[in-house]
This record gives sequence, C-alpha cells and structure tokens, in this order.
Amino acid sequence: MKASDVRKKYIEFFKNRGHIEIEPAPLVLENDPTTLFTSAGMQPLVPYLTGDPYPGGARRLVNSQPSIRLGDIEEVGDNRHTTFFEMLGNWSLGDYFKKEQLPWIFEFFTAELGLPKEKLWVSVFEGDDKVPKDTESFEIWEKLGIPQEKIIYYPAKKNWWSMTGTPSDMQVGHIGGPDSEVFYDFGEDRKFHENSQFKNDTCHPNCDCGRFLEIGNSVFIQYKKVSDTDLEELPQKNVDFGGGLERITAAVNNTPDIFNIDVFRPAIDRLEKYFGKEYGKEKEIDEMYRVVVEHIRASIFILNAGVTPSNKQQGYVLRRLLRRAAAKVFIKDKTFDSKEFKSLAEIIISQNSGIIKITNKKTIEDQIVYEIGKFRSTIERGMNEVKKVEKITGQTMFDLFQSYGFPPEITLEIAVKDNIAIEDNVGVNFEKQMEEHKEKSRTSSAGVFKGGLADHSDEVIRYHTATHLLLASLRKVLGDTVVQKGQNITKVRSRFDFPGNEKLEGAQLKNVEDMINDVVTKDLPVKSVVMSKDEALKTGAIHAFNEKYADTVKIYYVGDSLDQAFSKEFCGGPHVSHTGEIGHVKISKQEKIGAGLVRVYLVLNN
Repeated sequence: MKASDVRKKYIEFFKNRGHIEIEPAPLVLENDPTTLFTSAGMQPLVPYLTGDPYPGGARRLVNSQPSIRLGDIEEVGDNRHTTFFEMLGNWSLGDYFKKEQLPWIFEFFTAELGLPKEKLWVSVFEGDDKVPKDTESFEIWEKLGIPQEKIIYYPAKKNWWSMTGTPSDMQVGHIGGPDSEVFYDFGEDRKFHENSQFKNDTCHPNCDCGRFLEIGNSVFIQYKKVSDTDLEELPQKNVDFGGGLERITAAVNNTPDIFNIDVFRPAIDRLEKYFGKEYGKEKEIDEMYRVVVEHIRASIFILNAGVTPSNKQQGYVLRRLLRRAAAKVFIKDKTFDSKEFKSLAEIIISQNSGIIKITNKKTIEDQIVYEIGKFRSTIERGMNEVKKVEKITGQTMFDLFQSYGFPPEITLEIAVKDNIAIEDNVGVNFEKQMEEHKEKSRTSSAGVFKGGLADHSDEVIRYHTATHLLLASLRKVLGDTVVQKGQNITKVRSRFDFPGNEKLEGAQLKNVEDMINDVVTKDLPVKSVVMSKDEALKTGAIHAFNEKYADTVKIYYVGDSLDQAFSKEFCGGPHVSHTGEIGHVKISKQEKIGAGLVRVYLVLNN
C-alpha cells in the first residue's frame, strides 16, 4: 500500500465520523518568531485546544500535516527516524474523549488498514503525584481485545504530552495530559540486514530496539499548569491524535524499515544503481542511502517553503541537511557528481507530490546542486585535515565542524576507515565544546527550540507584543513600505529587520519610541479574533506577503476595536492582555545589515 493510500483512507475515515478536513499549516511560519518549523498538526491549533472557538463552530477536525523535527537529526540513518514527515491528526475540541477516540483509532488500524490485532501493543500513563493512573484507557483497550500483557503502563516521561514536558516540568499556563500510544510488533524472530537478533524477552515497546514501531499517539489534553506545583482540569477536555504517515505505511506493508516504502524506495534504487551496492546488505551502505534520501527529501520541502541555505535559523538547518547528505556520499566516492543529487531530487519530488504541492521544481533542484557543489571543495579540505591529525579529539571534531561545517560523525567515519586513533569519550568531549559555544551565543538563539514550540516566558511574551507595536510605529513614521524581513526575540531584547536604505534619523527614532511608549502608557487592550483568511486580508492587518496561510487565521490587535486598532497583525500569539504589562521600551541600537535592510534592537526600559 502506498503512503498516499494510507493518507486518503485516514482522512476519509474521520470525515465519515463528523470531522472537518482542515488545510495543513505552512511548514515555515514566517510571521511567527518563536518557532523554526511547524512540528506537529496541533501546533497551529493551540488556541482552540485552550478554549477559543474554531471558525464555524467545528469541534471535530482532521488533516495531514507536513512537519519538521530536528531532535532526531542525529538518529537519521537507522530504519525509522526522519526529520521531515507527515503527521496524520484528528482532534476533538471539547467534544468526544477516550471512549470514542481509542475504539476509532483501533478500528482504523485493524479494519481499515488491515493490521493484525495480535501485532498491536499499547501504552498508557502510570500516574504520578499530580495526575492519577489512566485506568480508563487500560480498560478500553482491554475491552477492544488487547491482552493485558500488551497494555503497558509508563511514567510521564513516556506517556505524557505538553509543550514543555512532564507535569512537573510544564511551564505555568501550558496545557497537557496523559497519552496512549500504539505500537506495531514486527516479531521476535525478525532480523535486520546486519544480522542482529531482536532483544530477548526483556524487550518492550519503548526499548527502541527496532522490534516495535510507534504508529500513533492519542493525547488527552485535560490539564493546565496554574502554578509551579499545581495543575487544574480544563473545562474543555480535548483529544489530539498524531500518527506518522511513513511509519504507519511501513506497518501496513509489514516492513520494519520505513525506507522500503514508496516515498523513499525509488531514490534508494537510484543510489543502488550508482554504487552497485544492494540495499539491505551492509549497515554502512544502508545508513548512507537513508541519510542522503531523507535529507534531500526534507531539503526539498524546506526549499519549497521559500527558505534558502544560510548560516542562520531555517537556512542553517537547510544547509546542515544538504551538507550532511553530501558528506555521507563524498566520503564513499569523491567523484560523485553533485548533479546526481538533481536526479535524486527529481525522483523524490515525483514520489512526494501529495499534501504539499511542489512549486518551482527547477529552482529547487538547481539550489540543491549549487549548495552541494559549493560544499564539495570544503569537504575535501576537511577530509584532508582529518588525515593530518594523529588522534581525533573532541576539540578536533569541534574545530572541523566550526571551520568546514564538517559533521562530527563523518570525522569519526574517516578516522575509523584510515585507522586514526580516537580519544576516549570523544563524543562527550565534542558535546562539551559545542555546549560552551552554545552558551556564548545563548542570547541569540534563546526563545527558539529545535523545530519545536516557543518560549512562552513572561519576558518573551512582553517583547512579542512590543514588536507588534514597533512594526506599527515604524509604518506610521516611515510608511507602509516597512514590513518584517527578519525577527528574533529573546528574554533580553527584540531584533527586527525591515527594508530601508538608511538608518532612522534621530527625530524619527524618537518618534517611533514615543509612539510605542504612548500606547504602553494608555494600557490599551490586546485582543484576538479568528476569521477566514479572505476576511482577514480585508481588515488591512499586517501580514507577510510571501507567506502561505491556512484557510483560517488569527489576528492580534491593540485597541478597543479591530477597525480602530493601533496595530493589527496576522499572528499565532502569545501576547500580553494589556499594553501596560509591557513597560516602557527603548531602541537600543540600529544598523545597516546589507543592501536595503535596516536592523533595530528594542529593549524593555524598566
């Protein structure tokens, strides 16, 4: 069965049960400074999970959401991890709950997709000192025919979801709840190509040995963190299901290796033909094939979202993916033509033209060829530098990474291949160097998690609203040509880029500051409204013109009414409730950062 067939069956299954199919959110939200990529279908739905009414009053939703998660980037190369994936999702916004959700997802997996019931295991929340044991989910699964020994209780680290971790770790104001995961069991006697047997009878669904593959997770969002120690139940209990399309498709085809499904396999066939090495026979070759195909696939969709390779934020992620793919190939074959990547891109695009339409196909392919071609000479220098040293240390790996963008695992591969000595704990020492480097630049990256959700601290929220006032004030002083070209918010400042040939004059600078502080002094309300994209555009709210928005959007505005608002802007939040909460501000610095761009830094002046 193809991935597109699984997707279609899922959407239709839940539409037949009263769910409204919604458009997926853009992969890159350019007007949201608090996230790099959309990482789950629930990400744009947080306002509705916390109680805001969904447009049209819908309470049952379903879609397939293209997503990027970077926490797994180092895991790519095994049989199941990817950075880019589609997340099948269905939601109940205060409508149905456990007794409907679990039987439905069981029916979808077994009746609709034909997965054998005896191959399914499930996990449920074991409870802690804040939230009781989820015996209700246990009993539901048991009634559905899952044997007790295949229903496993796990602690919050495994079976609790919130944007910021376990009940104890959750930030005040965040929502979350226990979850119940479904795993597909490939069997104790199934072997991989490296001829390693699955673990013995101590194996369990979360041991990550490869025998089990998680194919779905039903999250029951029913709590809100109200203090450092206390949770309270939400008046609206929600369901948030997520299941990786690629993993579900692998289970349907009974292959423990997701790279054997249709969205990956043709590209791997191309690599097989070039290298003359059959997939599934050699661990080292298989890892290379997987990394190359997965990273090129992820890069295609990031490029399609309008990102270009750079050394910052989304552009840095894109560059890292392309370079890691190139390094994996070049270490095996220095003569591998970078134009071969174009052929791979063509194949991947043809196999992945489902939920996201690929535009500017030629431009995407050309950018991949150019970026990898540019990296070829760099990686050759890096490979030569590795061969010069007598021993690989954490410092060596860090220096190569910093100077050449050389992936640390590639450094180790070369060392092993050429019999170069490697220090003990080299990985730990490399991580120490990386952590020291990160600490030095912590303020420049604070507020953005790895492909995840935002920092919702009080400081960041105040700066976020202040930045809306900054943009509105700049437009009132300099004109409507001022639009956001770049933005970064931390706990200590907001950085904002906009088009301009010259920096602000002294009087202009003071005018902008005074305008913002006047709005702060007036303590105007900060409100939001959800409406269709077409209606929102008619309001004149500021938005990114190169952004692809979902069919429904949220507008935050400052003032008593949307018509007379000082500022109104497409945004997902979060914000203060009144401008007086921001406190007075000051533009601490401004600079020209290139042709036609000005950067200003805004700080709280209290």
